[in-house]
Amino acid sequence: MKYKFLSLLVFMTLTFAAKAQKLSQAVWETSNLAVPESVLYSATEKSLFVSLIDGAGNAKDGKGGIAVLNTDGSIKNAKWIEGLNAPKGLALYKKTLYVADIDAVVSIDISSGKIINKLEIENAIFLNDITVDNKGVVYVSDTRANKIYCIKNDRSELYLQNVTNANGLKWIDKELYVLANTELWKIDEKKNISVLAKGFEKSGDGLEKLKNGDFIVSCWAGLIYYVKANGEIRKLQDVQGQMNTADLGYNEKENLIYVPTFNHNSVIAYKLLVNQN
Repeated sequence: MKYKFLSLLVFMTLTFAAKAQKLSQAVWETSNLAVPESVLYSATEKSLFVSLIDGAGNAKDGKGGIAVLNTDGSIKNAKWIEGLNAPKGLALYKKTLYVADIDAVVSIDISSGKIINKLEIENAIFLNDITVDNKGVVYVSDTRANKIYCIKNDRSELYLQNVTNANGLKWIDKELYVLANTELWKIDEKKNISVLAKGFEKSGDGLEKLKNGDFIVSCWAGLIYYVKANGEIRKLQDVQGQMNTADLGYNEKENLIYVPTFNHNSVIAYKLLVNQN
């Protein structure tokens, strides 16, 4: 009887753990978006900004742009910004939206919907994700050069090199979180690197930190992971071969994640079901 009880307890524990984090069925899906790469949720604007490549990811063809969605998935403005090349990562600081666009960082005034600056970064090859610290310093990853740049006072400089497949970035509480190939790094103010998690099946793309200290990580190939603060990882979704899961966005209040499906040409919203205990 003792062994049966222990077996039952282990089974119940594993069952609880397996159900602790999961994604709901799709809450909504917005289609006919031209190669969406990144989604950024803004509580202030009550909107979702979506970068649209509309072509090859490294083509300077002027076909890219930014769309704006309402939080129910309906399209507020399909062509809010036009004339970009292959826009990817998005970051918001005060009333300015920053966009990584191949070899330049584009600044857009939210109020007017006008491009106010386009800063080309010397030697940049494939700028990908972008984030901003609490002082307005911009950080942008260059995936193919394995580098991270920072921008201060409209001037760019190399922040860190030898960051393999540098992609997802998020500045949180004086520290920079980075997806470096199949690992999640934390970089402090002195540029000391700590590996928080590793073992993603494919190179990481989107990165969001949850209010309980855990993370959500997406891999472009079609994977989404739940990453606990202690480094434990669990696969939430695997749609490899069906669609991509690029640079996702997160609505903390509603606990929703927004997944741009890239070549599947849509954004899908899912409820993140998490046991907070």
